Amino acid sequence: MELLEFARGPALIFSITVFIAGVVFRLVSLFAMWRTKDSSEGSPREQSAFVAAIKEIVRRMWPLPAYKQRSLFQLINGYVFHIGLAIIVFLLLPHILFFKDLTGLYWGHLPNNVIYAISIVTLISLIAALIMRLGNPAQRIISTFDDYFSWFVTFLPVITGVMATMHLGARYETLLAIHILSVCLLLVYIPFGKMMHFVLVFITRSQTGAHLSHRGAQQI
Repeated sequence: MELLEFARGPALIFSITVFIAGVVFRLVSLFAMWRTKDSSEGSPREQSAFVAAIKEIVRRMWPLPAYKQRSLFQLINGYVFHIGLAIIVFLLLPHILFFKDLTGLYWGHLPNNVIYAISIVTLISLIAALIMRLGNPAQRIISTFDDYFSWFVTFLPVITGVMATMHLGARYETLLAIHILSVCLLLVYIPFGKMMHFVLVFITRSQTGAHLSHRGAQQI
């Protein structure tokens, strides 16, 4: 119980504080970064920055025809575990109750058995992503510690959550404490690793779309 109280108390408070402070720092650093002002005249085909940004975000959600055959499975698998993670985090009742305590907001939830099935699919998808990375020579060469550790801190909360649900390996209180601590590790690491992309991806793609539109570059 002491471990569970530590996980629910000091560890969770610390990790949430680091997560919020880290994300705010990264965003402020990004927007405060010095940039050379583009004073060139825009292309006659230039669209509004908002429209160009949305188009670029949508365009990047699917590979170009030339790359579709080689990257389709990897793309679909990426969607599977990203959507699976989102469903687990935001549609599991205990998680919703946690968000309610934290923010006062409450919304509907999916049945536990549905979340459990999605968790298993997400675990399989994450394992498949790791196998593809290890099995692809080009990906393996460019992979860094950040890539593998990001995978680990994503996989850990899911597997420990499943173990806690199934009461596998230890007392439920112990498994729950380990699950919460794994989530704490994830929150602390997000602002400082590549997982920050879940915040930055739409910002950077929006900037790219607006810039390409200003230059008159054709977006395929």
